[in-house]
Amino acid sequence: MRVAALYDVHAMPWALEVVLDDVAALRADAIVFGGDFIGGPAPRETLELIRSVEATCIRGNAERAPVEWDVAQLAPADLEWLRSLPVTASLDGVLYCHATPTDDEPMTTAITPDDDVAATFEGLSGTIVIGHTHHQFDRRVGELRVVNAGSVGMPYEGAVAAYWALVTDAEPELRRTEIDVAALAAGILSSGWETAQEFVAENVQVAVSRDEAVRYFESRR
Repeated sequence: MRVAALYDVHAMPWALEVVLDDVAALRADAIVFGGDFIGGPAPRETLELIRSVEATCIRGNAERAPVEWDVAQLAPADLEWLRSLPVTASLDGVLYCHATPTDDEPMTTAITPDDDVAATFEGLSGTIVIGHTHHQFDRRVGELRVVNAGSVGMPYEGAVAAYWALVTDAEPELRRTEIDVAALAAGILSSGWETAQEFVAENVQVAVSRDEAVRYFESRR
């Protein structure tokens, strides 16, 4: 079974469209949207795109507690649907969740000490695919394997692209899809999102440093 794990889209349909083309070309059997697919410039268009494909959706912190922009852009029924989503999904022996199976906010990074990773996922074993901290990694701690699929829409990877994972027969592969950076910037700037110009200047025209982002998230853990 081939599962496309698409996390942290953050209302960037311009990136998601390109990734979905890759997913279709690879003939994935299933798609998991791993939370935080709103929380960005174009939540309405992103939700329409997500609902245009057959997929399993799980809730992240952005869906649990939508910000004012999302509330203004989405219909009440859409917001209720987002809040009602499950927090985990299990496909082909792999567990998918946004941050942990019980809490969508704990941070796990590429440099989190092994003992802390084990404590965060206490009692669990096997492969767990997460997101939340917007950078890819593949960590093994004892019988536990924690894989961060990365972020489709707001990656902190040192390059502007869309990051995701393809899980084939329960074996994760971290992937990167190139995107049209100019089209992404134009879409964000035309969205009416109040932080559009700042975001484009700091996250699209230049790439966020992976090392700096990892250290920042680890300091907040």
